[in-house]
Amino acid sequence: MIHHLPILQVILPLLAAPACLIINSHRWVWLFTLCVGLASLLVSIALLTQVTSSGPISYALGGWEAPWGIEYRIDILNSWVLLIVCIFNVVALLPAYKSIGKELQAENHVYFYTLYLLCFAGLLGITATGDVFNIFVFLEISSLSTYALIALGSNRRALWASYQYLIIGTIGASFILIGIGLLYIKTGTLNMQDLAIRIPLVAESKAIMAAMAFILVGICMKLALFPLHAWLPNAYAYAPSVVTIFIAATATKVAIYLLIRFLFSVFGIELSMKVLPLQSLFLCFGFLGVFIASILAITQSNVKKMFAYSSVAQIGYMVVGLGIGSVLGLQATLLHLFNHALIKGGLFLALAGVMYQIGKTEISDFKGLGARMPWTTLAIVVGGLSLIGVPLTAGFVSKWYLVLGALDANLWPVAFLIVLGSVLAVVYVWRLVEQAYFSQETAATISSDTHSNTACEAPLAFLIPIWILVLANVYFGIDTRLTVSVSELAATWLFGLSEAL
Repeated sequence: MIHHLPILQVILPLLAAPACLIINSHRWVWLFTLCVGLASLLVSIALLTQVTSSGPISYALGGWEAPWGIEYRIDILNSWVLLIVCIFNVVALLPAYKSIGKELQAENHVYFYTLYLLCFAGLLGITATGDVFNIFVFLEISSLSTYALIALGSNRRALWASYQYLIIGTIGASFILIGIGLLYIKTGTLNMQDLAIRIPLVAESKAIMAAMAFILVGICMKLALFPLHAWLPNAYAYAPSVVTIFIAATATKVAIYLLIRFLFSVFGIELSMKVLPLQSLFLCFGFLGVFIASILAITQSNVKKMFAYSSVAQIGYMVVGLGIGSVLGLQATLLHLFNHALIKGGLFLALAGVMYQIGKTEISDFKGLGARMPWTTLAIVVGGLSLIGVPLTAGFVSKWYLVLGALDANLWPVAFLIVLGSVLAVVYVWRLVEQAYFSQETAATISSDTHSNTACEAPLAFLIPIWILVLANVYFGIDTRLTVSVSELAATWLFGLSEAL
């Protein structure tokens, strides 16, 4: 069984998805999906443990050895990402029974969980496979199910958000497929390990350069790197709350993984960081994302959209880490993969609780919310502090390693801009704090909102996972041994400074 863990990681939710259609009960289909999520989490923990102790795992599908057959290859990098995806899948599912029960019509519940498991399986498949065409296949599985999940949102704007993501996502996927086709034409292989050997032999070919351009732009569209981010704010704002939690904590993290995988494992450091000016481009577009998205977040009246623009800014920080072009910079990016998932998972969970109680997430609806929903509001405040990078939170650890990476590379202006970007986060987080704790509801507000004077604390189904993430946010801001050690192992290995893992 241990030998089959790589394929079990993907096949478990993939087979469970159509099984949901047999279960004609909201409660039982939710429970079934949660059990599948927990089983997948146990598999991901086992894979990470095995990789850190014994090195990479190669699994040949159908007994056909790579590069002739499809290979699932689990190493320190993707085992870390698999764990992140599985953790936040379970976290998103814990309040799903109540949240989906209120936001979706009863006849759509079974279809929701079917699509949700397909999306989950697609993300796991992208991460686990060692075959570039398989990446495209799983990318389409996760993307198509995500379009449908977003469209299930109760607000009619969800349809436009889904359509917008469909157009941009299809263009991005087409670019990736064109790039994969060019790679196959020049190298005759689709296996990542084999590509890494053959690409340096034809690296000066214009076809390889074109393939790299197509693949990187396609991934950046999926990643929502500024200015290719147009799909993300509306998708996060108008999707069902559970979908927002899940894709905010996982989808962009898998896209960052893909970017790292192609840059370091497929095209190689020599081509990615020395022959082409990608470091400068990453620093430029990363910081444009940090500052422009943060300014746009300040102007938003919808809190979900505000934190959606904040996600674009945080993606910018991750890309800046790649642009630094050192082990410390890459380590900061890998740290922020996990820490940002913690932050945004907790924030969107708390907003799901607010949505469940008052039915809206406009910033004007947060007036006096600190008194009516104290635990939920406090969770949002702690998440906001972590987003800023206040010490003793996970967000501080990410920013600290980014600054260290910039200083180590003698990039003093980069270190200054990282700190300056955090100041902008103070502004939009403070807007929310001011409304929740220092603004009083007017009589007109109370009379116009039937929920305002009756709203109370979110149910335990929301509060328990919210505070698990809040406490984890603080814990990993204090005890960084696990996150720092795994990210350091992965970064040193990707730079070729460690033969293990």
